[in-house]
Amino acid sequence: MANITMVSPSPTISQPSNVVLFFRYLRRNKGLALGVIILVALFLFTVIGLLVVNPKHAYPLSAGLKQAPSLKYPFGTDFFGRDLLAAMVVGMWQTAFIGLLAGGIGTLVGVVLGFTSAYFGGWIDGAVRTVCQILTPIPVLLIQVVVAGSLDKRDVTIFTMALIVAMLAWMGPTLVIRAQVMTMKERQFVAVAKLSGVSDMGIIFREILPNLLPFIAAAFVGQVFSAVFASFYLAVLGLGPLREPLLGNIIWAAQSQGAFFNGWWWWPLEPAFAMILILGALALVNMGLDELANPRVRKSE
Repeated sequence: MANITMVSPSPTISQPSNVVLFFRYLRRNKGLALGVIILVALFLFTVIGLLVVNPKHAYPLSAGLKQAPSLKYPFGTDFFGRDLLAAMVVGMWQTAFIGLLAGGIGTLVGVVLGFTSAYFGGWIDGAVRTVCQILTPIPVLLIQVVVAGSLDKRDVTIFTMALIVAMLAWMGPTLVIRAQVMTMKERQFVAVAKLSGVSDMGIIFREILPNLLPFIAAAFVGQVFSAVFASFYLAVLGLGPLREPLLGNIIWAAQSQGAFFNGWWWWPLEPAFAMILILGALALVNMGLDELANPRVRKSE
């Protein structure tokens, strides 16, 4: 009787999920991990703060004047009688709103223009390139200052400030996405999709767009960084909604009242430190996403 040898099936290797791969990547990319941790901490500070403090105390005449940090006022108060803890909580939320709205608008417009210009070409591509070439040399800060300075201060709101910041925020994403789509549409899988009868919209949304999501995410974070920085320096120049406790507005008010010379050191230092944390965290996340999107600089698995 012949011996029958049983061959055991080879064990299947399970592929880690995207979440597991992302956390593994965070362990290798210390800068990205640090940026994410800082952003999460700032998010928790804002959310918990909105639940604990009274947002009305972020506005004038709601607390004692010029009180140093204490148990009653952990962040102290300012010349106008604002509880700076409440002002920092509300200011964080307002700064995040401006950054996310302006960055989202700029990235969305940039993605639409970049895809349309690169994929369809022709006069559309020529028009988009011409506009970008004309506007790129112009300092964005100058345009934002002129526009914000021409408005009546009573008409400037958080939403208005976000729109001012978003005016030219689309140029960077447009050029980046256009360059990537120009390269991507020459790939073999796009040619195969065209030969298979897939429509242009199908190729854009099913073939090209998924491959560009890391670039779009990096462009979005970069635009949020630029929008937060723009809202900060416009407010420091006194061109923002002055009654709102934006972090830049707090610094502008402290500077106008000579906070350092009068010994009210806590007034400008706290929002300045918060802005350093926000901008530093966004810069670290942006650099990490750039590395993740670019296989030439991506760290080995």
